Amino acid sequence: MEPWVRFSAQSQARERLLRAAQYGCALAGAALQRNGASAEVVARVRQLEAHLSLGRKLLRLGGSADALEAAKRAIHLSDAVLRFCLTLSHLNRAMYLACDNVLWAGKAGLAPAVDQEKWSQRSFRYYLFALIVNLSRDAYEIRALMEREAGGQRAKGTEAGRQQQQRRRPEAGLQQLGLRLQLELRLLLRVLRGNPPLLLDVLKNACDLFIPLDKLGLYRSSPAFVGLCGLASSVLSILTILHPWLKLKP
Repeated sequence: MEPWVRFSAQSQARERLLRAAQYGCALAGAALQRNGASAEVVARVRQLEAHLSLGRKLLRLGGSADALEAAKRAIHLSDAVLRFCLTLSHLNRAMYLACDNVLWAGKAGLAPAVDQEKWSQRSFRYYLFALIVNLSRDAYEIRALMEREAGGQRAKGTEAGRQQQQRRRPEAGLQQLGLRLQLELRLLLRVLRGNPPLLLDVLKNACDLFIPLDKLGLYRSSPAFVGLCGLASSVLSILTILHPWLKLKP
């Protein structure tokens, strides 16, 4: 009970719950429409989805200031690649949330002159840039861990292993390439299995990526697939809030 109390007391946790419910409604609406549900039922589900989206935007008011503070902290990281990726990610997130705040004011009727379509496109562009940078950071972390793991394996290698490697050199190039790819894949799976925070971050960012791609028209997906991706990434985000050790650290 205590973990749930701590979870529900956080505004970010409440926003994640609303996000899961919003994309759950999107998935349910697409399923109902596909199965021949009445237009009235589908319209009610879509209306609930819109209300949840508006509620999320209200909870995110002022979030751009937090993102800017996070960018200021990331500037001082010692690793140049992480410093660049995290700072750029937080800055894009700050712009995304700022555009989202303007969009909320337009939808709430406080600024009726706001061009909602234009600000929505701007918001999703910044969101897409932030996700691309996040995935680049994940790729950098994975590569560094793979190199460290491979270095440890080479240090444990025996003379027999080196001789076996020498005997493989005359083999066909395609066979060597296939063997190398197989070893790289095994190493990748071992690294991800041994680092749950990194695995969850990759899955979450990969799921989220399809949302702005679809909204910007860069890669069209079905509403059901977008809803499923949004729901999956929301559940993964909730897991990192419930269990902070699963959150990827800088």
